[in-house]
Amino acid sequence: MRDRINAALKVAQDDGDKRRCATLRLVQTAVKDREAAARENGKDGVDEIEVIEILQTMISQRETSAVEFESGGQLDLAEQERTEQDIIREFLPVQLNEDEMRSICEETVRDIDAHGLRDIGRCMSELKTRYPGQMDFVQASCVVKDMLRADAKAGNGTDDGDGS
Repeated sequence: MRDRINAALKVAQDDGDKRRCATLRLVQTAVKDREAAARENGKDGVDEIEVIEILQTMISQRETSAVEFESGGQLDLAEQERTEQDIIREFLPVQLNEDEMRSICEETVRDIDAHGLRDIGRCMSELKTRYPGQMDFVQASCVVKDMLRADAKAGNGTDDGDGS
């Protein structure tokens, strides 16, 4: 992914696209900062999953800023934030649509033989391992919770997630 970002930066420089250059430099800096912090803590750097997390955080930050700019009437700055979001989003894996996500959640629940709300953590861990950066995990958690809640009610009806 770093190679794709570097290559995109070179193309943007050749094209004279200042907004794209600035955004891609911010991405590079964020990744380098995280790598430096990881090395200080004795790690070898960051892996692809951590780069995806960095990109997702950057997109989220820009969404928050865009909303704040819009509410403050600064539409030009909001548009700039959304443009940066689009540039960063290009480097994320393709996001699964809601039907694909629901199907994958069902498959994962079956694969790990999850029963009841106590297995939400295991399901989510497995989804994050199998599909890093490819879905909204908050939304996936809700889907899994609904499935496991329905399973608990269909089963013995005693697994309400509170350990009793």
